Amino acid sequence: MRPSAFATASAASAPRADAASVPAMPAPSPATYSDATDVPPHASATGSTQACASCHQQERAFTDGRKVAVGATGQLAATNAMSLTNVAYNVSFGWSTPDIRSLEDQMRQPMLNDHPVEMGLKGREQQVLASLTADASWRSAFTAAFPEASGQFELDHLIKAIAAFERTLICGHSAFDEYVFNGKHNALTPRAKRGMALFYSDRLGCSTCHSGFNFSGAWADAQDTPAEPTFANNGIGTAATRVPTLRNVALTAPYMHDGRLSTLEAVLDHYQQAGPPLRRFTLTGAEAEEIISFLQSLTDPTFTAEFDGERTHPVSR
Repeated sequence: MRPSAFATASAASAPRADAASVPAMPAPSPATYSDATDVPPHASATGSTQACASCHQQERAFTDGRKVAVGATGQLAATNAMSLTNVAYNVSFGWSTPDIRSLEDQMRQPMLNDHPVEMGLKGREQQVLASLTADASWRSAFTAAFPEASGQFELDHLIKAIAAFERTLICGHSAFDEYVFNGKHNALTPRAKRGMALFYSDRLGCSTCHSGFNFSGAWADAQDTPAEPTFANNGIGTAATRVPTLRNVALTAPYMHDGRLSTLEAVLDHYQQAGPPLRRFTLTGAEAEEIISFLQSLTDPTFTAEFDGERTHPVSR
């Protein structure tokens, strides 16, 4: 595995998106950019297979296709891996943790959790850092990124680097974006346009929870004070879960926090059968196809394209 080049971003200004649909993100701390998919697998309890990309695979919009996440020791998590699509704009992080309000704080959970073990770094932090920085190219990258550390690297440096990479995962070039924000009327098919009308209708109420530019409710950006995160009952049990983004949703099966539904068709069936407090509705077969066509229009093919060298995002220097 290679270390990515690190580029220092100015603390005075936040990275800005290059898509009309995406607002300026909240300013991060002084950050370094790195490719989180290149954090070596020896940064895990097993020393062989577990990396950030084990649960966040680029071709799946940074999910993993499993019902629930599997840790380095084979233990199962209670929930599946959430997509990292536009993760920089999240108000909170995780399915059930409204008090985790930064990528840096969130990252400590999979790294250090022991119930269940996810990456398994707890108690091995110095061993992992020593292993990384023993490689000359990695050490050079860390030195360039964190000159103030004077070669004494800590877990916080690794966390800051990965979080900064995650803030570059910007999605805003779907067919939906082309239609709504760039005025390309042929970007959506007639079927997808009918599905869009159903999605935003009072009859179905999908957009009551899946609102905003990221289809996940409240968001944080450079202009507004962050709101409270959007949690809702999804018809499975009584506990509310954080509303996930629907961007790239066609790539992120299985669905729901516990991965119990394998297709978008099954999700629509679930909501048609759900009882209070959810809104009941009935779809014809044609209407279900229209909604799914609209949801497929939220896929951004550039988001899942292979990295061309270092993935960077425009920043003011």
